[in-house]
Amino acid sequence: MTEKRRFSRIIYQAPAQLEQRDLRLNATIQDLSLHGLLLQAEGLDTLNPALLVDVGFSFHQSEQEITLTAQIVDVTQDQIRLKITNIGIESISQLKRFIELNVGNNELLNRELDHLSDLGEK
Repeated sequence: MTEKRRFSRIIYQAPAQLEQRDLRLNATIQDLSLHGLLLQAEGLDTLNPALLVDVGFSFHQSEQEITLTAQIVDVTQDQIRLKITNIGIESISQLKRFIELNVGNNELLNRELDHLSDLGEK
């Protein structure tokens, strides 16, 4: 698969919950960005790719859970690529701070935030 992601992504492994309607899957984050996530999980074939999914996870040193809604972009046997479609202000603030600490380039991060806000206006 050709890499199409334009946002700085952070390699980060942490447990996550993936939900779609009544289905709940335990997953592991493989990488994340301000725009999306790559998760690994079993049972991904039970998801409906036409429906949005809810994702919840916490950073290792934080008790606050990040929650977001995402669109399924691609599913392989045990990996799922997601595009964030909705995320609360507290969750995006935490995610931004985490990426900021890991990217180390505020100018790059601010460009990505501007691009992300432009996507929301379309």
